[in-house]
Amino acid sequence: MTGKNILFICGSLNQTTINYKIAQHLQDHHCFYTPYYSDGYIKWMVDRGFLDFTILGGRAKQRTLGFLEENRLMIDDRGEAHEYDLVVTCSDLIIPRNILNKNIILVQEGMTDPEDIRYYLTRTLGLPRYAANTAMTGLSHAYQKFCIASEGYREVFMQKGVRQERLVVTGIPNFDNVRKYCDNDFPHKGYVLAATSHMRETWKYENRKAFIRKAVRIAEEHHKPLIFKLHPNENFGRGVREVERYAPGARVFTSGNTDHMIANCDIMITRYSSVVLVASALGKKIYSDLDPEYLKKITPMQTGGTSAKKIADVCREYL
Repeated sequence: MTGKNILFICGSLNQTTINYKIAQHLQDHHCFYTPYYSDGYIKWMVDRGFLDFTILGGRAKQRTLGFLEENRLMIDDRGEAHEYDLVVTCSDLIIPRNILNKNIILVQEGMTDPEDIRYYLTRTLGLPRYAANTAMTGLSHAYQKFCIASEGYREVFMQKGVRQERLVVTGIPNFDNVRKYCDNDFPHKGYVLAATSHMRETWKYENRKAFIRKAVRIAEEHHKPLIFKLHPNENFGRGVREVERYAPGARVFTSGNTDHMIANCDIMITRYSSVVLVASALGKKIYSDLDPEYLKKITPMQTGGTSAKKIADVCREYL
């Protein structure tokens, strides 16, 4: 067999599709895929369903496996069936033992979490990176290169302590050609879109009642209909009931293409989510937890959909 073996470590559906797009430019090699995985006591917890709210299990893992099977991709669960010349992953919060000595390319998946108290405690006390979630992205330094969304994010990661020579601004798939989302068949237009988060499912506090009422107020002020799109990892039953209670008459979607919904809206409301990057790149009016100037700075570079090839070219340097 010619070509090298490359392992793509997936996670959320966003991470999985990012990996898939990169792999399309590496078809002269053998591309294998695995759901996100871990070792030790984390694996023990995953096996017993305690972490089904994360990308290690539950709905996120099932969506990833569904995508891989639907596209007839080669699955190597936990990367145990082959020796690999290169590993591509969208998260370095967990670095499995069997890839520690491999060439690793890290790819930014989207928004990173704010540097809150958990971030500072994790750094001060030397806790595992996942204790602060994606705020710690890039700080493993277990990779050769870290492909990122924009020059603004280069500054963000360098301020955290990521080594400058590891950073490569390539743009990132799924966020590098947002204009294409304007060509869609979503039937509604000219509305306020409120995209919820899964903060409560990841043990963070959120006042959902206040968020919904804020969305209602903004929609009324601008005389526009209101649509809610629930985060794919949140409790749908609870989310729908809350919208029905605090925003009667608003439409609520638990599925569908969020990017298309953003493209068709006039105003976007969210907390702290990667969807805001799409809204920003499309020039939408945005209400979020982010400072507008900061959001403008980190907005992903628009490469016309060529970021996957740029990242594949970086991969080839290590093959």
